[in-house]
Amino acid sequence: MLILAIDTALEACSAALHDTDTDTTRAVVREPMARGHAEALIPIVEKVLDEAGLEIADLDAFAVTVGPGSFTGLRVGIAAARGFGLATGKPVIGLPTLAVLAAPLLAEDDNVPVAAAIDARHGNVYLQVIGPSGRVLVSPRAMAVKDAVRSVANGPVRLVGSGAQLIAEAWPSGALPPVAVFGTSTPDPVWLARLASVADPARSEPRPLYLREADAKPQTAARIARR
Repeated sequence: MLILAIDTALEACSAALHDTDTDTTRAVVREPMARGHAEALIPIVEKVLDEAGLEIADLDAFAVTVGPGSFTGLRVGIAAARGFGLATGKPVIGLPTLAVLAAPLLAEDDNVPVAAAIDARHGNVYLQVIGPSGRVLVSPRAMAVKDAVRSVANGPVRLVGSGAQLIAEAWPSGALPPVAVFGTSTPDPVWLARLASVADPARSEPRPLYLREADAKPQTAARIARR
């Protein structure tokens, strides 16, 4: 199964073309960026297809991270994946950013829970905790760092994501420290493809997962009256 995986949720624009039948990555491009995903994504996809020697119609499915993440970035990736799916008639699978961040660690060892955390700014993080056999211990949510610490500092745990160090720095002095802290800040599109290959498309729709309102909001004061 040839899957094109796209990630624009955070501070990178990434695409990977992965053959899940042989677990072979045909091509992958990852470019760090805080903004400009809309301009960068299609050229990156074209580069991945060129390196693999394939056309968009040759693919079997598309996968995309659906959040949490940048509001603008999420819209760029999801819109592109939906467009590819519409043009080819192939399924589009949306997966949570936090689950993709945790996936490599869980594949390596799923006996120790993984807390995936993304820096949500202003002393907050987006958090999800996944335990043995992929069981969700804490569902994706936005919370203050101090609350996140209370949620995870109750046993052995590994931390990953851009918010991992924030949680580690706020760790209670008397509690067992995290088993490991990984500063991986963006999801691996290859793991996104791997997860998509076993996901149910009917239960993994490419819809944005917003865990809080956008920071930028329309003005409500000093409006000019319409005529």
